[in-house]
Amino acid sequence: MPALADALLTSATAGPLVHQSLIDFNIAGLGRNFWGLTVEGLTYGAIYALVAVGYTLVYGVLRLINFAHSEVFMLGMFGQYATLMLLGFSPSGNAYDKGILLTVLYLGIAMLGGMAVAGGAAVGLERVAYRPLRRRNAPSLVFLITAIGMSFVLQEFVHFVLPRLTGGTLGGVNAQQPIRLVQPEVQFSIFGAPVTNVTLVIIGSALVLAVAVDLFVNRSPFGRGIRAVAQDPVTATLMGVSRERVIMLTFLIGGILAGAAALLYTLRVPNGIIYSGGFVLGIKAFSAAVLGGIGNLRGALLGGLLLGVMENYGQVVFGTEWRDVVAFVLLIVVLMFRPTGILGESLGRARA
Repeated sequence: MPALADALLTSATAGPLVHQSLIDFNIAGLGRNFWGLTVEGLTYGAIYALVAVGYTLVYGVLRLINFAHSEVFMLGMFGQYATLMLLGFSPSGNAYDKGILLTVLYLGIAMLGGMAVAGGAAVGLERVAYRPLRRRNAPSLVFLITAIGMSFVLQEFVHFVLPRLTGGTLGGVNAQQPIRLVQPEVQFSIFGAPVTNVTLVIIGSALVLAVAVDLFVNRSPFGRGIRAVAQDPVTATLMGVSRERVIMLTFLIGGILAGAAALLYTLRVPNGIIYSGGFVLGIKAFSAAVLGGIGNLRGALLGGLLLGVMENYGQVVFGTEWRDVVAFVLLIVVLMFRPTGILGESLGRARA
């Protein structure tokens, strides 16, 4: 009891207790770093957008939320990493410095490797997990549970099986040691915000891929088939469109974009190649697809960019630990006023 009395007396004489706020409303910090946060947010948003297109394509055609798509992205990260290792690269603290042309060449090869692995994984996922369910006319809930289950299967494959297949070189519980192809260097500034070569590669590549996919879906015969199946699969089949081929193509495109996004992500976060590395990013990419309008390609791209920028603003205003919270709160607020997302046009209603 005397010890308790002494403690109370000490606290009373020390003055009032100082309460640390859980949320820091740093509006001044947002104003000071507005353009830098915008550039950084667009960088992450471009990656979210590419992954979000995979979600929105599959939903537009099958009305399926493919939660295993985040693990397709994760496999793409390991695919580009394995490609670089096959080219003779090894983890080291130094970036590759043999010239711009060779760097671009190796980046392109690594991206193709990531695309091949992610695209193959997406097609294999469709054939092994989803196609048998379609043939049995399984209800939507079964598809959803299967997608979640396959997500864990792919994670644990990389966690436990891949290390044994590769002698511990790939996979396992720890993140891969980074292979650095590009050393971030400031190229120019926008209103005082530095723009690095990594930022230019990420945003430029994402824009090129986004435009290519939009043109493919809206201008090509294959894209017309995708939109026909998304609008009315029965009538499209009667008109000679192969529904199974369209579904396979849809998964392939989504996987290819996820593989490309995987390389861009590792340029920005070199230490992010781990078996669980796709989970949070996949959830954010799905949120971006819903934010822009699920089933809408341009909505997925817009949603990804907006989500990346807003969460970057939020981490400065409210604190770094609130970054993910801001992203999901933004989604909820938008859906309260626009239940179909910002653009809200489904893939099936897109203009021919």
